[in-house]
Amino acid sequence: MPAETTSLPWVKIIHYGVYGLLGVGAIAYVILRPSFLDPMSDPEAAEAMALVQTHRAQQSPTIRQAITERVRGLSDKGRGVNLREWRVEREPLGTYLVRVSIREQVTVEWFERNYLWRVDVAKRTVVPLTIPASTLMPSEETGNQPM
Repeated sequence: MPAETTSLPWVKIIHYGVYGLLGVGAIAYVILRPSFLDPMSDPEAAEAMALVQTHRAQQSPTIRQAITERVRGLSDKGRGVNLREWRVEREPLGTYLVRVSIREQVTVEWFERNYLWRVDVAKRTVVPLTIPASTLMPSEETGNQPM
C-alpha cells in the first residue's frame, strides 16, 4: 500500500506563517516593551514608590520597615504570610497610586490586607487611601503626614 501524505502544502505554509508571526511578536515585545508593564521606567513612578517606602511610620522609621516587621512578626509566630510586590500606577491627574498587599493565613483561610497610598510627586505628599495604610502613617495631629 502506498503511504498517503495527509498534510497539504498550504497547511505547512499556514503553520510556518503562524510560527513566524509568533517569533516577530516576541521580538517586538522584548524590544518595544510597553511602559505600563514596567512602571519603574517612569522616573516619577520610581520617586513615588520611594516617597512611600521611606515615609515615616508610627511604629518604625519607615513604612517599608513597618511592613517588613509585620511580615517577619507573623512569620515568627508560625503563621503563613506572603508579601506581594510593590506596584505603582499613574493616575490621569499626575498623581500615582502605590500599593502593596500582605496575605496572612488565619486558621485555614487566607486574609489579604491591602495598603494603598496616593502620591503627588510635585507636592511630595503621601496620602493613605486604605485603613491598613492609614494605621501605618503618623496621625494628622502630629503634622507629620506630608513629607
